[in-house]
Amino acid sequence: MSIEKRPVDVASAAGFSVHLFTASGGAVAVLALYAAIERNFAACFAWLGLALFIDGIDGTLARAARVQVTAAAIDGVVLDLVVDFLTYVLVPVVALWRSDLMPTEASFWIGLIVTIASALYFADTRMKTDDLWFRGFPATWNIIILYLFVLRPPWVVSAFILLAAAGLMFTPIVFVHPLRVVKLRGLTIAMTVAWFALAAIAIAEKLAPPAWVGWGLIATAAYFLCLPLLRDSPWARD
Repeated sequence: MSIEKRPVDVASAAGFSVHLFTASGGAVAVLALYAAIERNFAACFAWLGLALFIDGIDGTLARAARVQVTAAAIDGVVLDLVVDFLTYVLVPVVALWRSDLMPTEASFWIGLIVTIASALYFADTRMKTDDLWFRGFPATWNIIILYLFVLRPPWVVSAFILLAAAGLMFTPIVFVHPLRVVKLRGLTIAMTVAWFALAAIAIAEKLAPPAWVGWGLIATAAYFLCLPLLRDSPWARD
C-alpha cells in the first residue's frame, strides 16, 4: 500500500521562511540584551545593527513572497512590531540603564517613560502617513542611544533629548522611512548606507571612534532631520 505524497507548496514555504527570518530578530534581541546586561555595549549595538538590517529588508522580502497570501496564518505586521519593540525599545533602554551615560535613577525613570510612550506609539493606527512616512518620532531608541554612547553629551542634555523624543512621538511632524521613500530616494538610500558604515566603524572602535566619525554621524542625522522640510519641495520629485 503506497502513501500518497503531497507536493511541496513552494510559495507557502517561501512565505513562512520570510516570517521565520523576521522572527529571528527576536533571537538577535536576546543576544543584544545579554550584551547590554553584561555592559558589553559595543557587542550590544553590533547585534542591534544586525536586527536593524533584518528589519530593513524583511518587508521587501515579505512583499516579494506575498506573505499575506502564502503564509496568511501569521500576521507579519504584528510579528514585525513585536520584534521591533524588543530591538528598538527594550534593549536600548536596558543598555541606557546599565551604562554610565547618566545617574542610574535618572536612566531608570527615563527608561520607564520611554517604554510606556513607545508601547502607545507602536499601537497607534496613525503611525504611518499615506505616503509611508512615520507620523511622529518613530521610536528608534536604538539609534538615539547609540548617538549618546558615541557623542557622550552631559547627562542632563542626554535626558532632555530622550524626553523630547518621547514627546515628539505624539506630534504631527513626520520622519522618513529610508527604504520606502519616493522623493529623493537615491540620495536618502546613499545617506542610509553612509550612516550604517559610520555606525559600524563606531562599534568596531568600541563606541569611541575618531572625531570624524562622530561628525559624520551628526551630518547624516542632520540630513534625516531636515528631510521632512524637503518632502513637498518642487525639486524633490517622485
